[in-house]
Amino acid sequence: MDTRRPFRTLALALGTAGLLVSGCSGGDASSGAASSAEAASASPSPVPAALKRFYSQDLRWRDCGVSGFQCTTMKAPLDYAKPDGDEIKLAVSRKKATGPGKRIGSLLVNPGGPGGSAIGYLQAYAGIGYPAQVRARYDMVAIDPRGVARSEPVECLTGAQMDAYTQVDQTPDDAAEVTELSAAFEKFAAGCEKRSGEILPHVSTVETARDMDMLRALLGDERLNYVGASYGTFLGATYAELFPGRTGRLVLDGAMDPSLPSVEANRDQTAGFETAFQSFAEDCVEQADCPLGTTSASDAADRLKQLFARLDAKPIPTGESRELGESLATTGVIAAMYDESAWPQLRDALAAADSGDGAGLLALADSYYEREPDGKYANLMFANAAVNCVDLPPAFADPEAVDKALPSFEKASPVFGRGFAWAALNCAYWPVHPTGTAHRIEAEGAAPIVVVGTTRDPATPYAWARSLADQLSSGTLLTYEGDGHTAYGRGSDCVDTAINTYLLEGTPPPADKKCT
Repeated sequence: MDTRRPFRTLALALGTAGLLVSGCSGGDASSGAASSAEAASASPSPVPAALKRFYSQDLRWRDCGVSGFQCTTMKAPLDYAKPDGDEIKLAVSRKKATGPGKRIGSLLVNPGGPGGSAIGYLQAYAGIGYPAQVRARYDMVAIDPRGVARSEPVECLTGAQMDAYTQVDQTPDDAAEVTELSAAFEKFAAGCEKRSGEILPHVSTVETARDMDMLRALLGDERLNYVGASYGTFLGATYAELFPGRTGRLVLDGAMDPSLPSVEANRDQTAGFETAFQSFAEDCVEQADCPLGTTSASDAADRLKQLFARLDAKPIPTGESRELGESLATTGVIAAMYDESAWPQLRDALAAADSGDGAGLLALADSYYEREPDGKYANLMFANAAVNCVDLPPAFADPEAVDKALPSFEKASPVFGRGFAWAALNCAYWPVHPTGTAHRIEAEGAAPIVVVGTTRDPATPYAWARSLADQLSSGTLLTYEGDGHTAYGRGSDCVDTAINTYLLEGTPPPADKKCT
């Protein structure tokens, strides 16, 4: 099973508001951004004297308890602007190259989020599911980014508090509901500050990219080889911007556009999910069991909106203490948009909800939130907001700004637009000032970089991949004409062959190569 965690959308989760817009920023000196001189250099820059002790530390590998994998802990400065200050411990895992063939080096992987566990992705998928010829010649490596999973995770709310948070109405109909939504965002932010205030200012994408360079050196690699999906593409592009001379073979799959301000990125992603839903609806109405009618995609959209309206007015039972209202139902639907293999499950869940049983949509929502049956949540949603809100200025400063933007969001998606717009208010209440701004990433002097875009990708619209490939001085666009989020390892021999050839031989695909 493909266990990749995609770039999250704000609308999905109240608290995910940073999810969608996230880190499309570089950052300033306070977050450890590279100087323009370093970013423009085509040759590796020397390690600053203050960081040499980190770049020369010993990694003590041990058994992980997962067959074939080793684990270790790496130290990094909590604040790169104060390298003699507090330190942070970062979790790392690897699976050594299996052979045959000459070992190329290490291949770092990141599944996105932000907030997805790279180690979890490595051990459950990449380290065992990537093509055998790639695993034969690379040590497969992952580092959980600072604030994520095993690397001093950001914490914000208890399980019970998260249950309440995910059920707050994200499409407010009056002033009282706007106040309730704003209060939920404030409570979430206050919980993060209370439980994780020390690390919150230091979870930016720039700092994580610097951590990756340190790991590259400690692994003995002159250049970083990397596969990043979704938000992981922004992390990889940021690395290339900071360290162009140390950039090796980079695959950026399901690309983000770092030049977009938060509000534009949110609106684009809103349209992306509308495109994905239209694909689902067109398929659904051709199926005998479609719960949204059998006439047209437009009719299916209307019926889904009617279901959401009924759930907004009166939530339905799920077989447990939580009821299914509009917010959780929306999350469940959008969760299924990431991969067309989930469409049959979504049809069943929608049919059950239409009959008064919300268990199916709740299960989809819980999988999105990484909620366990015992009511505990992984830290993905907390880390997601923390990274996104420090990487970029918020999309909206206050509810009035959201209200003004609603027409453009609803135009982008008649089904999801209203919820996506209000969810983007999250970062307005964040206790830490953002350290980055949206800007183009060119990475002048970097080796060839492969950017992958899927034409009907819901979370990272195809236009973003085209834009990033154009921005990067050495970018090459590989297009997958299809549905779903990301393309590598999703069934296209054309895509997989092109990427495998690049990783193994260093030869990127021809410019603007298209696959189906």
